[in-house]
Amino acid sequence: MSNDDFLDNQEDNDVMADDESVVISDPKALALPDDVLPETLYILPISSRPFFPAQVQPVMVDAEQWEDTVERIAEHPQAAVGLVYAEKVGKGAPPVEVFRSIGCAARIHKAEKQNDKLTFLAQGVKRFEVVEWLSDTTPYLARVRYINDAKASDDEAKAYSIAILDAIKELIRLNPLFSEDLRQYLGRFSFNESGLLADFAASITSAEPEELYDVLATIPVQARMHLSLTLLRKELEIARLQNEISAEVNDKIGKHQRDFFLREQLKVIQKELGISKDDRTSDVETFEERLQGKTLTSSVADKIQEELHKLSILETGSPEYGVTRNYLDWATSLPWGVHSDDNLDIKSAREVLESHHAGLSDIKDRIVEFLALGAHRGEMGGSILLLVGPPGVGKTSIGKSIAESLNRKFYRFSLGGMRDEAEIKGHRRTYIGALPGKFVQALKDVQVENPVIMLDEIDKIGSSFQGDPASSLLEALDPEQNSEFLDHYLDMRIDLSKALFICTANQLDTIPSPLLDRMDVIRLSGYIADEKLAIAKQHLWPKLLKKNKLLKKQLNITDAALRHLIEHYAREAGVRGMDKLLQKILRKCVVELMTGEKEHINVGVKDVESLLGMPYFRPEKTLQGVGVVTGLAWTSMGGATLPIEATKVHELTRGLKLTGKLGDVMKESADIAYSYVFSHTKSYQRSPEFFDKCLVHLHVPEGATPKDGPSAGITMATALMSLAKGEPVRRGLAMTGELTLTGQVLAVGGIREKIIAAKRSKINEVILPEPNRRDFDELPESVKDGMTVHFAERFTDVEKVVFNRDVSNLH
Repeated sequence: MSNDDFLDNQEDNDVMADDESVVISDPKALALPDDVLPETLYILPISSRPFFPAQVQPVMVDAEQWEDTVERIAEHPQAAVGLVYAEKVGKGAPPVEVFRSIGCAARIHKAEKQNDKLTFLAQGVKRFEVVEWLSDTTPYLARVRYINDAKASDDEAKAYSIAILDAIKELIRLNPLFSEDLRQYLGRFSFNESGLLADFAASITSAEPEELYDVLATIPVQARMHLSLTLLRKELEIARLQNEISAEVNDKIGKHQRDFFLREQLKVIQKELGISKDDRTSDVETFEERLQGKTLTSSVADKIQEELHKLSILETGSPEYGVTRNYLDWATSLPWGVHSDDNLDIKSAREVLESHHAGLSDIKDRIVEFLALGAHRGEMGGSILLLVGPPGVGKTSIGKSIAESLNRKFYRFSLGGMRDEAEIKGHRRTYIGALPGKFVQALKDVQVENPVIMLDEIDKIGSSFQGDPASSLLEALDPEQNSEFLDHYLDMRIDLSKALFICTANQLDTIPSPLLDRMDVIRLSGYIADEKLAIAKQHLWPKLLKKNKLLKKQLNITDAALRHLIEHYAREAGVRGMDKLLQKILRKCVVELMTGEKEHINVGVKDVESLLGMPYFRPEKTLQGVGVVTGLAWTSMGGATLPIEATKVHELTRGLKLTGKLGDVMKESADIAYSYVFSHTKSYQRSPEFFDKCLVHLHVPEGATPKDGPSAGITMATALMSLAKGEPVRRGLAMTGELTLTGQVLAVGGIREKIIAAKRSKINEVILPEPNRRDFDELPESVKDGMTVHFAERFTDVEKVVFNRDVSNLH
């Protein structure tokens, strides 16, 4: 008969329940020999969980600690031992204080010693209570009092028994391992013994030791059955959850296994029918198909065929297979011999440049000349353009326009902060995670050998212990070498000579000379106000309206407002700052449109101040007076005016004091100017004793801003001369030029930026060195318009202009 059938039959029987009385065994009562237990028992601590009278279970103890106790128990005819739950406290035998008062008397069977462990089979017999400890050290000995379960026949005990039987029956269905425990119980007891049934139910659960001890220490049978039933219900919930998890896991595993076997069978069937091939063959064919229509050199073809042969004999699971496959993936993805057709129509190129950029007419002419030369020769490769200028003047966008005008693919990457030369020439493929360099990645991305590749921020490239990327660029950017550029990852010669390289930089000082020597430099200066106005009207504002889905009839800005914005808020050389301010105006106006305050907004001059706050720049007042002269300077952000002041401190001692955070070159220029003016005092109608007796202080305002360069030489000399003569210079006059000790005026750079800075400050008369006449003549008419320029070869020419002498021969 199965366990389920037996349980079903037992449910139909009357289950006798115990009452809640406690019956103490009477030693004088009539009893069977096997039921007689000694009044004193050797005690063994059980630290894992309490032992129940209904249990038959192996017990393992340390042989060294408890072998003597077990031998003494075995010598007794009944071989009885007291098993008491005691929490484990460190190593060795626990003190008697941690032993619980209620334990289970058990008989020992088949004690065996293996290594340092002693194992015996314990058969639970009866509860007991420790009355007195006769020995509180090992071997523990205690006098005990046995506790019997009284029988009860009320309906409540019967209901508890049926509930426990149902729970055990359901638990066996969920976990068949419990059927062995049930078989052992049926061999010794009957389901009619309610107390033992409660003990058995608790013993088969995985409850905590404290919960199990509560069952063992509960003497009333009905209360004990209630606790056991609660533990059974918890065990059922755990078993159900385990079954659900196991079923879900098995279902997933079974599905994966099924899919795997079906796929493997499908592969075999397709292979037999010739429909498909294995992964290795498929990879080889994929790479061979990529090479169709491409023109490979003999060395490249041999290298790729060698790697394809290696791939065909390698096992797909080997690491070398993955390395070789990744290498072939890159090698076969490159556009070997594939070129796009260039658009060599010069008129079309100029139209594209004009449509994308306002102003920069000289730069457009220079680019058109470059494109015309390439069109005449039939190819555009082999040239490297370097666009140098302040931030925001449109260097990157010009590169995109060149690519569009030539109908070429465009690829851009930034060199700013790059410190690893492997970024340029690639890693050796023996390294984990190796990749080709940026140029190989560019060719793979554009899929032609003649793209326009832009190298942004080439002046900000770095170097470290990992190498010097700037030196790695030499091979790629040299027209004599880049036809056989060697990438370390591919280890094959790649032709970069057909690509058009365009580099951008803010300054030339940080670019290595060997690299700069290979470039064709085109300088982009800052925009004048009129050019900024055209850019804002034709490009920036329409672009913002389109991006934010606004119509001109909803939001408009007047020309006067744009000019006010340019002159008082956005004086930088480029237009990026102006673009941000226009975005700010647009955001604030959209808030008014969305809240329903206005349906149409027309931004005027007064509205600009209400939207952006007070102007960032006030109208510049040119400093005037004796010893005050306005100079012109160049910075990486564009041109700027540079006032210089000279004054007499006292006549106690002679000397020159300099302030304004000047660089070494500028300090030398000041010393040269002081020496020159000092040595020519007589010719300026001033007593030579002026500089002999006076301490002169020369200051360049905005003292927190670093300044350096030789171009303020004539400005400093003029300030000292004005101080010595006691006469102010002419109003609205600025100057720039390097001065020598003999009074010669040498050429300086940044003429365009300086002229733009002068016009921005409402200065319409300037003095320039004679060697810079060519630079001024090459400026656009829009920049030269309204400017009066004097060219000086010697400082005497400067003195004639400054102090209103005859200057007709200096124009």
